[in-house]
Amino acid sequence: MCATTPEMALSAPYRKIQRLLSGWLEDGRTARRQVFAIRAVLPTLDTIDKHRLCRWLAWWCVTAGPRGERLFARIERLDPGLGAGIEAALSQLPTGVGLSTVQSPRKSA
Repeated sequence: MCATTPEMALSAPYRKIQRLLSGWLEDGRTARRQVFAIRAVLPTLDTIDKHRLCRWLAWWCVTAGPRGERLFARIERLDPGLGAGIEAALSQLPTGVGLSTVQSPRKSA
């Protein structure tokens, strides 16, 4: 028999907050309704989902850095606990990207 990897099952609150956060971050402007909805769903996440979310957001912050976007600052203003989780997730990424890289993107000549 061949060993298979089980498909990752994401909880409903995780999928909901991921959808809300991606819309909020891509929009570029702060909509009060979106922020309220995100803050309402955050406490419903369990520890595993919160870790997954922080890791997902950490990767998003890394990819947005070269474009000059400061997603980490926006997320930290939204929820300081989420910002601390992203900071911890950044230190665990395999690329070795630290918080200083995300907070101060490179400037072009």
